[in-house]
Parts: sequence; C-alpha cells; structure tokens
Amino acid sequence: MTNAFAHTLQSFKAGVGRSGQFYSLPELAKQYPNIRRLPVSMRIVLESVLRNCDGRKVTAEHVEQVANWQPNAERTDEIPFTVARVVLQDFTGVPLLADLAAMRSAAQRLGKDVGRIEPLVPVDLVVDHSIMVDHYGSKDAIDLNMKLEFQRNRERYQFMKWGMQAFDTFGVVPPGFGIVHQVNLEFLARGVHKREDGVCYFDSLVGTDSHTTMINGIGVVGWGVGGIEGEAAMLGQPVYFLTPDVVGLELTGKLREGCTATDLVLTVTELLRKHKVVGKFVEFFGEGTRSLAVPDRATIANMAPEYGATMGFFPVDERTIDYFEGTGRSKEEIKLMEAYFQAQGMFGVPMAGEVDYSTVVRLDLGSVTPSLSGPKRPQDRIEIGKVASTFKSLFSKPIGENGFNKSADLLQTRHLVQRPGNEKVEQIVPPDNPPAPLAAPRFVAEMEANKPTPPSAHAMSVPHVEVGDITIGNGDVLIAAITSCTNTSNPGVLLAAGLLAKKAVEKGCACSRTSRPRCHRDRASSRSTCARPSCCLTWSSSGSRLPATAA
Repeated sequence: MTNAFAHTLQSFKAGVGRSGQFYSLPELAKQYPNIRRLPVSMRIVLESVLRNCDGRKVTAEHVEQVANWQPNAERTDEIPFTVARVVLQDFTGVPLLADLAAMRSAAQRLGKDVGRIEPLVPVDLVVDHSIMVDHYGSKDAIDLNMKLEFQRNRERYQFMKWGMQAFDTFGVVPPGFGIVHQVNLEFLARGVHKREDGVCYFDSLVGTDSHTTMINGIGVVGWGVGGIEGEAAMLGQPVYFLTPDVVGLELTGKLREGCTATDLVLTVTELLRKHKVVGKFVEFFGEGTRSLAVPDRATIANMAPEYGATMGFFPVDERTIDYFEGTGRSKEEIKLMEAYFQAQGMFGVPMAGEVDYSTVVRLDLGSVTPSLSGPKRPQDRIEIGKVASTFKSLFSKPIGENGFNKSADLLQTRHLVQRPGNEKVEQIVPPDNPPAPLAAPRFVAEMEANKPTPPSAHAMSVPHVEVGDITIGNGDVLIAAITSCTNTSNPGVLLAAGLLAKKAVEKGCACSRTSRPRCHRDRASSRSTCARPSCCLTWSSSGSRLPATAA
C-alpha cells in the first residue's frame, strides 16, 4: 500500500466484541466522490486494486483510473486485478500442479529451500465430471463406482494427494462430491477473506472453466481463464483486463407459477445477446432481482458465456446470507461477511437510479414463459407451445438462419435400425404412425460389453439383454435429461425435472420395450407401471407417444 492511500485502512465492527480492518471505499470516496455511483462489481475490482497498490505492479494511477470509471468513456486502459483465490478443474489443474512440482524439483536440485515454491493465493482443484456409471439401480452403486474410479485413476490421484501435502495453499476436492461450480458455490466461496494481519477483503477468483461465472450469483467477481492466466494468478500476478462497460439489467415483477430458472435464463440470454454484451460486465438490479433465490441467480450467472458477457453479477443481500447459512458456513463467518459488506456500503441490491451503468436493459419477470433451448444452440429459446412448429420451420431453413438446410420430406423419413450384424435400411412411415416398438435400450448391452475393468471388479451381475429393432426419425427426442452445471446446482430445477418425468408417465408415456417385463397401463388411475421406468423417456416430437398436456 502506497502512502497516498494509507488513510483508507480503517476498522469496522464484525459483531459483539469483534472487529476487523479493511481498505475502506467510503473513505476513498471522500477523495473520489464518483465511487458512490459505481456499479457494485466495479467497486469490488476497485477494492482489490486499492489493497494491492504497491507502486510497482499496481500503481496509484490504477486506483485513480478505476475510481473515476465513467459509464461510456473510451476503453483504452487495462486494470491489474489481483484475485483472492483460484479454482481449477482436474483437466486443466493437473498440468498446473505438474508445473509446481517441476519448480520444486528444480529448487531441490539447486540446493534451495523447496518450501519457497508455493502458490501465493489459495488454490482449490476440484475433480469433477470423472466418475463413470458402471453400476446403477442399487443402493451401493455410488460406492462401487467410486472404487472403480480410484482403481482406474490411481496414479493421477496419488499425484494430487502429494500436491495437497506438499503445498500449504493447494487443496483438492476428490471425485464424487459434485461438479466444480456446485462445490465452489456451496463450499469453497468465502464471501469475505481475512488475512493473518486482520485485514478483510472481498472474495474474488478466476477459474480454469468457462462457466466459473456461476459464482457471480453470490456476489463474487470472477470468470473463466486459460491455464496460463490461471497459473499466473496462482503465483500472485494480477489478471489484466480492459476497463469494461457495465450493462445494468433491471428485473421487475416476479416469475409466474410454473416458470423455472431455466425459462428465465433462456429469456435473459436471448435478451442480452440482442444487446451485444460481449466482453462487458452485466450487473442485475431492481426489485425483481431481490425476489430471486441464490440458486436461480447462479443459474443466470452461469450462462454468461452463452450471452457473451465477462460475467453476470448479482450483489450480496439477505438472500445471499440465507444461502450461506443453508450451506453450512459458520455463524462467525456469516456475521463477518454481512458486517464487511455493510461497512463498505455495498450490502443490498441497488434500485433504479442508485448506480450509473453504461446502458440499462429491462425485463419483467412476469413476461417469462416456459421455454426450451435449441434445437441447435443452447442460447436459443423456443416457447414450449411452439417447439414442434419451430423445429419444422428451422428444418428447411438455411444454416445461415440457424436452420438445418434439409428437405422437408426428410421429416417423414424413418430409419429402421436392426439387430447387430444386419444392415440399416430406410423406410417412409406416415407421420401419424408411431415408431416401431423399442427393445431394451442398446446402450445397456453396449455398456456391459465395453467395460474396461475385469469382471472381478463388478459386484453385481447384469442379466442378458435382448436387443431388438428400433426406428428413429428427424425430430424424435431419444433421451430427455437434465444436465450441465446450468441446472445441477439448482435444486428447484432438478425437482421440476423429476416431476415432469413423473407426470409424463401418468399422462401415458408408455414404455417401448417389447421384451418382458412390459409396461402395463392402469386405465383407472391413468398410470403406467414398468420394471425399468427409465425406458419410458423415449417419445416422438409429433406427440404420438407423449400428449402435449404431459408437460
């Protein structure tokens, strides 16, 4: 800290009998009044620049540059942003750990203290998207899959374990605990950090995953970077980025009953892509923002790469505090976080007119309707009632108009896939004729035949599966599943997916197996019972198997 800003180091009360120190933005605002009108996300960046101002990597001119941020000024200067921590997923994290190991080995050969080789900011490596599904349908499936996971990746996990023990600031979250963004939200994010000297500061990060932006849902500034930038941040170097425009998205009203966060995020993505927010910060404000729970905010923040923004930021408020309480943070930590944000004058979602933005976009949450993404790109949105007509329209449109550039006649073509060893043949089937019956899903047999582990590793026997003929056509939905970090960190959306599957069966989504055990439709209760309910998820886009009212 240079002498020019030494006076900003202040004390604040962090509960009964507790206090902390911080670099005060309200104190700095006496020198730069413009700070009071800055977007919340830019104030978090400013605090980092102020706290790390050493006259070399971060200078007084950098502090002045951010403090005097103007909504629509020409963007020519870069900001040196020093993050509080780094998050790695295992695919990109292992090479960075290998670099640290190489540096430590070189130090040892030179006779130097290997303890000097250490990440200068806390680093967490989360092993996710790793466990294969070899066992399913039993209570011990997760345990059996975990055992196989460690057998297959023993050497890699031994290396990670060494990294945990060798470096004080390097932690590893092992497989089976969740995807990196879920773990980051529920466990790793601190809200506020506290140094050994008692100085508190905002949580911020970069991560080696494009959807690191999910963390913006709880008021943490951060985004995805490449491995080299991630490694530089690990070694205490600032992340440089061009001074951004900040687009304010004012949310009003409330979501209607039956609309989920998925419907909302598709609407937000469609809206922001029209306003061309590439390379910009997006900050949410207004009464509607206050009504959104943190999982819904995180779902929207996660899609920042799809609407093109550097991040989609939600300020900290009472909803954030509730989320931290519900995910097991300590009372002391939560009190410190709330007290710190209040001391910085940044607790609560701003309302219209309180903050200056480069431009303001508005969305009435009450206008959001149930939607589906696609059919080609995740950022595209189709209202549920228009899925069939939109798909038929896009099928023949040119690729330049996001179509498939196919002949409309192909919508009537069905492909008969016969038993293994036979050739595929093509036949024309009237559109109102449902597909031919489907035997047990082919992937069941293929998974059993292609397991890479010896038979002795499997604790459960799988009965022989007879694979029959199937027919498929353009527009058929073969597998309906809820996946990706956009949804899996949102319990409400996961519950909605389960309810949808349940109602689909109740509405007559019949099992398509021809081999026993078969589905039996109970006409009195309008329910289907099946020994393998998962096979009831194959249906035709024409509605021949699943009535439109099922959703």
